[in-house]
Amino acid sequence: MQVSVESTSALERRMTVGVPVERIETEVNKRLQQTARRAKVPGFRPGKVPMSVIRQRYEDAARQEALGDLIQATFYEAVVEQKLNPAGAPAVEPKSFEKGKDLEYVATFEVFPEFQVTGLDTIAIERLQAEVADSDVDNMLDILRKQNTRFEAVERAAENGDQLNIDFVGKIDGEAFAGGSAKGTQLVLGSGRMIPGFEDALVGVKAGEERVINPTFPEDYQNLDLAGKTAEFTVTVNSVSAPQLPELNDEFFALFGIKDGGLEGFRVEVRKNMERELRQAIKSKIKNQVMDGLLAANPVEVPKALIGNEVNRLRVQAVQQFGGNIKPDQLPAELFEEQAKRRVVLGLIVAEVVKQFELKPDEARVRELIEEMASAYQEPEQVVAWYYKNDQQMNEVRSVVLEEQVVDTVLQKANVTDKAVSYEDAVKPAEAPKAD
Repeated sequence: MQVSVESTSALERRMTVGVPVERIETEVNKRLQQTARRAKVPGFRPGKVPMSVIRQRYEDAARQEALGDLIQATFYEAVVEQKLNPAGAPAVEPKSFEKGKDLEYVATFEVFPEFQVTGLDTIAIERLQAEVADSDVDNMLDILRKQNTRFEAVERAAENGDQLNIDFVGKIDGEAFAGGSAKGTQLVLGSGRMIPGFEDALVGVKAGEERVINPTFPEDYQNLDLAGKTAEFTVTVNSVSAPQLPELNDEFFALFGIKDGGLEGFRVEVRKNMERELRQAIKSKIKNQVMDGLLAANPVEVPKALIGNEVNRLRVQAVQQFGGNIKPDQLPAELFEEQAKRRVVLGLIVAEVVKQFELKPDEARVRELIEEMASAYQEPEQVVAWYYKNDQQMNEVRSVVLEEQVVDTVLQKANVTDKAVSYEDAVKPAEAPKAD
């Protein structure tokens, strides 16, 4: 077998492969002999058909099959021989495909980039330091109570924070418009759910009252037919209800699965969850900084095939998430290319860090991570046992741990500064980078 390789770009390879005619004929004859054993030809018993008849009837098909298999087999042999690492399926172009002659074809494909991860000492990391204070637990209890607010009917005038049950009819220039009317709508005053001015104009109403209000749609309103126009809404108030926060009692604690320990036991559980959230938030922010740093320090050209594959995965995920009667390939590739490229580049860089530093999943950390995830459930022992019986789940956890070890490896060499912050600042989502 003759092989020559030409580099047509940084990652693209054009490989010419020549296969001797003797190997082709051997493969063709092998298939014809297999066919002869099972072929049913009128006038002959199975297995007794003369080879000349077999060849006349089946040689073309046998040759096509042999050539297809030989291209696949010799391509694999050639890339191994040339120590190439294809990043996708090749585009194959036959150069010589004539019977009785050597087979020659050209395979064009991309290879994985070869590089060393560098610049770890140039990466700057800000590592947040925070604790869950008693006041943070108090704030969380208030949040949990507000999330479980109940509304009870009152006779007084409505205030911000009250819930109204209303019917309304909206008109512009005396004409009703689509979406401008409703019955039995529940509206919390001050929630900002309605257009500016709508809720403010209802402060002070009482149950049974009808009020005409004239709010103006914002200039940037999504419905351009309504944007910037002043409407007239006739609002009928069916009821006014005031918010009632639940008491911190056993009934409230039971909503969260806490049946024993009273208020102190509930605070302990809330603190545990907050501390878990804090650890995860800090870990996530450090990881994001590490990954951004690795990308900035290691510009890597990536194969188009890998980006295309990742774009297709993101398309499928988008369809699964948002549903609708749409096929993944109907979504424009441009929507996903930037995210796909980032994922592919990071995947290659992380894999290279694992290789360079000879990292393997730390099984003690694997166990620790599983136990931490299981601690959020009522019967953590059963969750841990389930993980260890499920190979796929275990492999996913090992991948997470290995990625954490990559982050730790970078942190050992990066410029790390610690910054003390409050719990709220630590768990607050990182701001998206501003556009230039």
